[in-house]
Amino acid sequence: MTSLPFDRYCDAIVSETERLNAHVRGTDMTSPVPSCPGWNLGRLLRHVGGDHRWAEEIVRTRATGPVPGDGVNDVTAYTHEAEAFLVPWLVEGASRLSATLRAAGPDAQAWNPSDERSAPVAFWARRMTYETALHRADAALATGADFALDGDLAVDAVQEWLEFSTFPEAFEPGPDLPELLGADRRLHFDATDAGEWLVDLTGKQPVWRPGPGDATATARGPVTDLLLYFYRRPTAAVGTQGDTALLDLWRTRAGFWLEAPGE
Repeated sequence: MTSLPFDRYCDAIVSETERLNAHVRGTDMTSPVPSCPGWNLGRLLRHVGGDHRWAEEIVRTRATGPVPGDGVNDVTAYTHEAEAFLVPWLVEGASRLSATLRAAGPDAQAWNPSDERSAPVAFWARRMTYETALHRADAALATGADFALDGDLAVDAVQEWLEFSTFPEAFEPGPDLPELLGADRRLHFDATDAGEWLVDLTGKQPVWRPGPGDATATARGPVTDLLLYFYRRPTAAVGTQGDTALLDLWRTRAGFWLEAPGE
């Protein structure tokens, strides 16, 4: 379920890519990315561009099952690529993905990994918007640039994370997985410039809703920083109180889908 117009995502995929390129233009592509251990800027761009092309193939072919993501997560072979190649290559992939999404329309069906079946391709427009934005934050951190995200996108990205946190993989018991659900376990997230959310962990599965409420633990800060906190990116603007161990466990469990080393 998405909360922004489909065209907003299609536009943002391109604009976030352009902003990402602006962060790295004129820098050394071999510079390390602190928030993505083992990656340099060139590998970061390779990952984002690979993701765009992977999603574009899924949407264009109306894939009904998993599509190999070669070149998305394993970027170890890319070590010394030139900015003159990477920047236009990244822009081209984002533009192609945006055009393919628009041609398909939000209700066209294609496979996505969130439920292992065909679903509206609006999923891919939203997911690639925030995949690009999150890695733009990584590039900004690596180059010393300022990172800001449009308020409507930041709120929607927070809510996408909250939706993922209700998937079975995020809360079901398993070997070596601490129990997440339990009595008197509620999390309050206060975006000081955008709104509040409450995550209830007291039932058989997590439930979230907008608004305040009594909580076992709270994380508070500007909405963009709250998003970075969810993704375990450095931010000094989020404060926590209460059961911080539960907050950390929830972030770990809710991020089950972040499989790539640099995510």
